[in-house]
Amino acid sequence: MDKSIRTYKKLLQTYPLLVQSVQTGVLMGTGDMIAQGFIEGRSLKNLDTKRTITFCGLGTCLVGPTLVTWYKTLSIIVKGSSKAVVLKKVALDQLCFSPTFIGCFLCTLGFVQGYDFQQIKQNVSKNYKDILLTNYQIWPLVQLGNFYLTPLHYQTLVVQGVAICWNTYISWKTQS
Repeated sequence: MDKSIRTYKKLLQTYPLLVQSVQTGVLMGTGDMIAQGFIEGRSLKNLDTKRTITFCGLGTCLVGPTLVTWYKTLSIIVKGSSKAVVLKKVALDQLCFSPTFIGCFLCTLGFVQGYDFQQIKQNVSKNYKDILLTNYQIWPLVQLGNFYLTPLHYQTLVVQGVAICWNTYISWKTQS
């Protein structure tokens, strides 16, 4: 186990964007599989693998790189680690980043799933408000701890660890 952790840390230090993007993709795919298996009641044999691959791909190519870049930018914009700095980071994260990113994610998901503009617009109209309000029930508290306690290069991992449940919800919400 120690060797695995050392290898992970070395890879994270050498290839931070790639490692964090891939781990985000894996965890988003895991969230989708949990949604299909436990919430939707599908057997392992009946999982929609195309859907899971879509979530993995979005995690790797969109969510992971965006989060890594956002957290790095946030650490440059708001320097320090005091309680006031952490509150500023959480405010920026929740009031600027989250509403924008949720909309972008829903549009990208619809596009990747092959929906036309009208279907994407309907899906965003149907799901955006509920997802944003649910976001505000979970993420401010998570981000308080994350920004206060977690070194920058582990923030995406912490968020994606919690996000297994979030990704399960997003997968279920966008597919129901």
